[in-house]
Amino acid sequence: MNFPMSTESPGTKQPLPHVCVFAVGGTIAGSADSRTNTTDYKIGSIGVRDLIAAVPEIARIAEVTGEQIANVPSSDVGGEVLLRLAKAIAARLEDPEVHGVVVTHGTDTLAESAFFVDITVKSPKPVVFVGAMRPASAISADGPGNLLKAVSLAASGDAVGRGTLLALNDRIASAFYANKTHSTAVDTFRAEEQGYLGGFVNARPRFWYTPATPVGKPCFDVRAIESLPKVAILYAHQDQDDALIDAAIANGARGIVINASGHGSVGTATKKRIRELDARGFPVVRATRTNNGIVAEKPEGIGAGVHTAAKARWLLCLALARGASNEEIRAYFRA
Repeated sequence: MNFPMSTESPGTKQPLPHVCVFAVGGTIAGSADSRTNTTDYKIGSIGVRDLIAAVPEIARIAEVTGEQIANVPSSDVGGEVLLRLAKAIAARLEDPEVHGVVVTHGTDTLAESAFFVDITVKSPKPVVFVGAMRPASAISADGPGNLLKAVSLAASGDAVGRGTLLALNDRIASAFYANKTHSTAVDTFRAEEQGYLGGFVNARPRFWYTPATPVGKPCFDVRAIESLPKVAILYAHQDQDDALIDAAIANGARGIVINASGHGSVGTATKKRIRELDARGFPVVRATRTNNGIVAEKPEGIGAGVHTAAKARWLLCLALARGASNEEIRAYFRA
């Protein structure tokens, strides 16, 4: 359902940019029975209409409509929700009257979802993901301020041509690179190697750089896709055997991502198993559990490049849905 929120700037007839807010749920839509409770609260207790209405300053920045895609913890967001979200965003951005989109989302898997949208929605118009580390009921709730700045960013002409963005804690980051790096701190989203794209001054975005696209960034058309292939993530550790690899395949996995140590390192026995799967054309991607740096090519498996295991999983899912061969999948990860 769409909820119109405002139509023009107070005191002027000058039309405002139209921004559509898609709500998925998460902490930004959560509340607790105590203003000091920031870790144990009910997620999804606030709908998109109330989220926007709680920040009346938004009406001075944009004409806003809201659409509830889901209202769940981000740990419950999966391929079905993301396909629906990506298709809805793409459809709205085709409307010449819509300037940009904001997605409210739980922070735990926000980086994964934003990455998915970044490589499935092809539009120069701004798409901004936003969330909160503290529920709306908290004495120090960060959600309202984050939402105000996200709408300001989506309404800004300076945000055009930059891909999907993250707007949290007065920072602007690229969804292609940024990840959650802390369990509770409000400055959790960072791109350690690539840095921030900009920040906010008086709730207005300020960029440090001209628009740029990540090198080799792919784009997948999901308009005709109804479901995605199953891909499992396995965590590498000392004394690891291959039982979970075989179990994942037996359970229907069409690809595997290993969250490996260091530079995508796995034990000798696992290397042998990966080579066997390589020979069969079964893709195994090696990421690093350090969540920083680049995992390059090795004789076994596919290096995840700059991507964390979680992001590598979505990239592999989409490549498999396209029918890509192992060599084509390798090319996606070399970016």
